[in-house]
Formats: sequence, C-alpha cells, structure tokens
Amino acid sequence: MLVDGELRAAASGAEFDILSPATGRVLGTTAAAGPEDMDAAIGAARRAFDESDWATNRVLRLRALTQLQDAIEAEKEDLREELIAEVGCPVMTTRNAQLDWPLAEALRYPARLIDEFEWERTLDGGGLFGERNARTVVKEPVGVVAAITPSNFPVEVILNKLGPALATGNTVVLKPDPNTPWNATRLGRLIAERTDIPAGVVNVVPTPSNEVAGRLGTDPRVDMVSFTGSTAVGKHLMRVGADTMKRTFLELGGKSAMIVLDDANPAHIIPSAIGACVHAGQACAANTRMLVHRSLFDEAVANVTMTFEGVPVGDPALEATLVGPLISAAQKQRVLDACDRARRDGADIVVGGSAVGGLPDHLAGGYFVAPTVIVGADPKSAIVQNEVFGPVLVMLPFDDDDEGVRIANDSAFGLAGAVLSKSAERAMGIARRIRTGAIGINGGMYYGADAPFGGYKNSGIGRQCGIEGFAQYTETKTIGWRLPRPHI
Repeated sequence: MLVDGELRAAASGAEFDILSPATGRVLGTTAAAGPEDMDAAIGAARRAFDESDWATNRVLRLRALTQLQDAIEAEKEDLREELIAEVGCPVMTTRNAQLDWPLAEALRYPARLIDEFEWERTLDGGGLFGERNARTVVKEPVGVVAAITPSNFPVEVILNKLGPALATGNTVVLKPDPNTPWNATRLGRLIAERTDIPAGVVNVVPTPSNEVAGRLGTDPRVDMVSFTGSTAVGKHLMRVGADTMKRTFLELGGKSAMIVLDDANPAHIIPSAIGACVHAGQACAANTRMLVHRSLFDEAVANVTMTFEGVPVGDPALEATLVGPLISAAQKQRVLDACDRARRDGADIVVGGSAVGGLPDHLAGGYFVAPTVIVGADPKSAIVQNEVFGPVLVMLPFDDDDEGVRIANDSAFGLAGAVLSKSAERAMGIARRIRTGAIGINGGMYYGADAPFGGYKNSGIGRQCGIEGFAQYTETKTIGWRLPRPHI
C-alpha cells in the first residue's frame, strides 16, 4: 500500500488473497490494511492538505498529473494483462472503457482544466451596498477526499476520481475494491516512484475489511466521500457521513431501459441487446431492460434469443470472448438466484439462466453465467425492478410512446438508457422525457472525460467527469470588501 509517500506492508503484516474470477484460483496476495493503517493514511492526507502547498500550487499539480499520465502509459500493457487477470474482463473491453478510453483523457482533461477553469470571478457592481463594495467568488479544494472504487471498471473509475480530485488541489485516500486492488496499488507505486506528488497527497489503502473501510465515512478528518458502487452502500455512506457533514458524491446502481420504437431499424436491435452481456453484464449503465414496441416484440425476442445462444463465453484473455466471468462466486450465486426468483414469479427464461457448462478444465472453477433473456415478467417484479449485475436482459412489450416512457420511468433507478428510432426528433422527444442521467439515441455515445455522468433517483448524487464533476471537488467562497474612499 502507499501511505504518506511510503510503499509498505500493513502494520500488522496481514495479507489477503486475490482470486482469479476465470479460474477461482489464487493469483497472489495483497497487503490488508488494518485500523492503524487507515488512520495513518487519513492523517497523512490531512497533513498534506493543511501543511503543503499542494492545494495552491497549480504548476506542481499540472506537472504531477502529466508525470502520472506518462508513467501509466509506460506500463500500459502490464496493466492491461493485470486487469484481465484480476477483473476477469475480456481483452476486447480493455481497448475501450476498461483501459484505453480512460487512459486517453481521464487525467489529461482535468489537467487541462487547471489552467482553463474559472477559479475566481468578480460579481458586477456592489450589490445592495453600492459601487464602493466589491465581491469576488473563489473556488477552493474541498480538502481530504475518500475515493472508494468498485471492481467492475476499476481503472476507469479510479482515474476519473483521481484526475479531478488532484487537479482541484485535494488530497486523496483511495480504497479499491478488495476483489481488484492491484491496479490501484500499481498506481500507488507509480505515484511514489515516478511523480513529484508530495507524500500524503495520494494514499492507496487496500483492505478486505468493511469495518476498516468504513472509517472513511465517519472520520472527521475526511471532508468528502467519492463513491462508486451499490445503492445500498451509497445510502449507508450518506447516513454515517451525516454527523460530520461530509460532501458526498455517489455513482450508484442502475436498471437502464432501452426503448425500441415501432419505426426502429430492426438491424440495430441485436447490437444494442448484446450490450447487456459485455463484461458479463457488470456495468451499472448497461441497458438491462429492453422495451420493444409490440409490433416488433416477437421477432425481436426470437432474434435476441438466437444471438445470446451464440455469444462467446469463456477465457477473458482470448480475443473472441465477449462474456467473461463474474467477479466472485458470491456474485455468480446472486445472479443465479435472481433468475430462479424470476421463474418463481412467473417469467420465462428463454435462454440462459444457468451456469455455463462445457468450459475447458482450467476454467472449471470460474464464475461464469450464461447470457440470459427473460420475457413475460411483470413490470413490478424483482427481475424488472432490481439491478442484477450479470448478463441478464429482460424484454418487455409496450403499445405506444407514452407507455414506453412510463415503463422506463417506473424504476427506482435513473442512471442511463437508450432510444432506437428512425426519427431523430421523435427519439429526442422520448430521451428528454426519461428521468435518467445519460441516454443514447441510435447508438450515440455519451461517454467521455468531458461528459458528466451520474444518476437520478437511487442511481446517485452528483456527477463524475465534465465541468460538473470537476467542480464538485471544490468549495465556493464569496469575499466582499470595501474599496478605498476616492480622493476628492
């Protein structure tokens, strides 16, 4: 781990195993932070913010982020191999959102904003107090940021937290998911060895203990929690952080809907449906509800079912693999349990809904679930309403645009979505009516370091990326002063 500029083991010497999702076998071990390690990391971040010039030295911050960018690029292929091993993500996904996309801009964009962001602005006139009164609005860093990151897209999420948090002058305690800590500890090593980031500005503290990690939500020395993960944990962090009035950014779960209108191009349906399978469905923004106009529904179900039967499942290191393993045995069981409940609730599983058979011997212990299509579910049932986080697509019919919008919005979540239609105007009208933080039309991509991402309702609070994501790592101060009396 990285604590106060030092790469070291846990104070207790404890370690924990990292398992391969593809094989179930031990890949290696990682230092297991205990309470004393977390306390030291928080204390280091607090001192670095309060006592160093990191918060005010924009030249240093720009140089350090540039150095970190160069350091990661130098080990890019090692990092790619590491992600495939510990995350179980198919190699094809590392060429987009797992690695190449965030590496291209997640640090560069906030680094550029160091010079371009409006750190100060002067208000016109003197307001209520006349022309001899002057007022300036100043943006300052929040302070110590606890960055808590998930297992599904760890590098993408970590870089899109570290970039703006550091660019705005904050210090960070990074707590990676215990299933996938190595990408974070690699970044910690690169920060210590290859950058001018001062000791304590970034601390990387892996731990399998929820109790140890939970200190980030309650310690008064932490000013902000930036969390990406489940809605249940996000709500818990809000509750425990209330006593110290922590600033909270939460990017949480989703049950996003794709609405296929009656004038949609049928050829676009299959590629859109396959998105629910990518990385074994472990994407919070995946469109896992497909709402299809009734006139197209039966044909769409038949075609999607046939496609899902042939989706390549297996070793994530192979180029042809689209669906790799789930992250853990527990997550595999949760997905299978959700499918079993859907059956009990009266839905039909037309393909999948089970573990994958016929895999090579070396993958026999892996956490694989077959791509699954479910129809006939009640829109109020658990399989339609709850996030599954597996390669499971629920298909529902609707009769007109209003009903499609109503079903899409009938969800506790509001993270992402999509619309398919030959009419751009009609699709845009639908998109504007869906209560969700991001939505694509006819395959349009909203992703980017300059594009704010986050959710409505139970999908979170705040935005990651973009100007909005940059600004949320700042506090706002208004200064008013009396101008000198003019000489007469």
